[in-house]
Amino acid sequence: MYVLGIETSCDETGIAIYHSKQGLINHKLHSQIDMHSQYGGVVPELASRDHIRKIVPLIKQSISETRLNNKDINGIAYTAGPGLMGALLVGAATARSLAWAWQIPAIAVHHMEGHLLAPMLEKNPPQMPFVALLISGGHTLLIQVENIGNYCLLGESLDDAAGEAFDKTGKLLGLSYPGGAKLAKLAESGTARLKFPRPMTDRPGLDFSFSGLKTFALNTINASTQSEQDRADIAAAFQEAVADTLTIKCKRALLQTGLDKLVVAGGVSANQHIRTELSKMTQQLNATIYFPRLEFCTDNGAMIAYAGCQRLMAGQQQGLEFSAHPRWALNGLTKI
Repeated sequence: MYVLGIETSCDETGIAIYHSKQGLINHKLHSQIDMHSQYGGVVPELASRDHIRKIVPLIKQSISETRLNNKDINGIAYTAGPGLMGALLVGAATARSLAWAWQIPAIAVHHMEGHLLAPMLEKNPPQMPFVALLISGGHTLLIQVENIGNYCLLGESLDDAAGEAFDKTGKLLGLSYPGGAKLAKLAESGTARLKFPRPMTDRPGLDFSFSGLKTFALNTINASTQSEQDRADIAAAFQEAVADTLTIKCKRALLQTGLDKLVVAGGVSANQHIRTELSKMTQQLNATIYFPRLEFCTDNGAMIAYAGCQRLMAGQQQGLEFSAHPRWALNGLTKI
């Protein structure tokens, strides 16, 4: 079956077409970074309006490039949460309206389930069960995955998510939005000579906390000369602290569950230093690590189309009504 995927949870409009046997057929992504950068962060109302402008043209372009027409589409998957309410409603309303007009089923997809399943789009996807680390701007989650929809939450961030801490620390260093990616670039010219804490690693459990690390970075910046080298060294030390913290917790999760596969997904999974440190750890444990390709680390329609396709093939679908969920627990989803 051909499934149209629609992702509008925040500041990227993602459209994709996925086929249950052929795999990913086409995907398009429009980023709003340039628009939001002048404000230093995402402006929800502007994000919603831009989704409205871009969503239908991108859908038409994606279908046209695959030489299909609306009659060939067998189902529509859309992100229903978590995310920005206005942005989510744009995608949900568009998807539900098209499904009604085309007389095909629609399915609401959890944004973080999309990220979790993004590595399934690769040539050598992981086999379940596995441990998943989901790291994005709004979430840091450790999940034990038995099957699609069968998730056990092992740990989560009690305050700032890893991506949020990256962006905020980047802003403290005077970097423009999005600060996280620019901080990683700045860290390449620095050395981690400064000792940053590894929060919550000296106590049992798998929860995270990055708010204090951000405050430590602020105090370190204020106490420095704020030269270019100082800023680069602070960026490197901060990045290393986050990478070490994630690595320690993932190692605990693998040992605790007895599983030997680790999936790492979400926007922060594109960070090369974090990828390297987690890969070293899994190699030491004789475990296997899986990442999505870089273009599928950030928000995209492909992961939503894949996740939706699995649920549609299992017979799940939504009624004519639709809703959006700014907050939505991942471990409460229906199992397949």
